Amino acid sequence: MKNKTMARILSIDYGKKRTGIAVSDPLCIIANGLTTIASDTLIWFLKDYFQKEEVSAIVLGYPLNLDGSPTDITAKVEKIFQQLKKIFADKEVHLFDERFTSKMASAAIAQSGLHKKDRQNKGLIDKVSATILLQDFLEKERQ
Repeated sequence: MKNKTMARILSIDYGKKRTGIAVSDPLCIIANGLTTIASDTLIWFLKDYFQKEEVSAIVLGYPLNLDGSPTDITAKVEKIFQQLKKIFADKEVHLFDERFTSKMASAAIAQSGLHKKDRQNKGLIDKVSATILLQDFLEKERQ
């Protein structure tokens, strides 16, 4: 994917209750955690965000078990993937393997020096997972 317009790329770590959102810088080099939202507000959040910021692509974390089999939320993510492609037809929408992002996020948070209570904040884990997902995507695109 070539990003000629200097628009950002947004990533989504979708969960049953909460969804982590991250966004790249305009040059699409660095991923930054943006927020965590209630999963049932995702489409409304994106519509609002896209009115304020130029985003060229959406990266949706694709949840699979370590053996590559579907998880309990894989079908829901596939449905959301189709909705995103339809509603935001002007943007590239990618599914991207997220198998290790939650573990990596938990490890990164544990090493961050935050107090235990803050490290256990599931919303923070979701946001960091979305950030790792996006950074992995950006690095793969540069190769």
